[in-house]
Amino acid sequence: MEKKKLSIIVFSGDFDKLVAVFTLASGAASVGYEVNLFFTFWGFNAIKIKKGHSFVGKGLLARFFNFFMGGLNNVPLSRLNFFGLSPKLMTGLMKKRNVATLEQLIEYSKQLGVNFYACEMSMVILGIKKEDLIPEIKEVLGVAKFLEYSKDGETLFI
Repeated sequence: MEKKKLSIIVFSGDFDKLVAVFTLASGAASVGYEVNLFFTFWGFNAIKIKKGHSFVGKGLLARFFNFFMGGLNNVPLSRLNFFGLSPKLMTGLMKKRNVATLEQLIEYSKQLGVNFYACEMSMVILGIKKEDLIPEIKEVLGVAKFLEYSKDGETLFI
């Protein structure tokens, strides 16, 4: 029997969309799927080592752009963000209702062997190095290689 496969292109850096990414990733991995996550542009906020605003990247413009992108601690809710307060409120509701938080979902995904990949082109544009990203990044690769890894499975764009 062929192993089931789910690949997700993580383009958004919105809190609610990242919750969806890591809920799908950890859920699929927990029932035996091979899961591949391909982080690009705003999605890098989920995998930067520095979780707050920081001047990472090569060159002045890239450093400012990455600062304003923030990190995992600064991801906005896609709607009704209320100047950054909503993700904190949402996390509080998740804890109160005994639902895994974004941080927990990311950790579960790591523990369950989800494959984390970083988009080479986006890294070049943003001036980000692999050292700026979490150690779980399995590989920095281009679209062609990601398509090879995701072949014969379901692919989502979030």
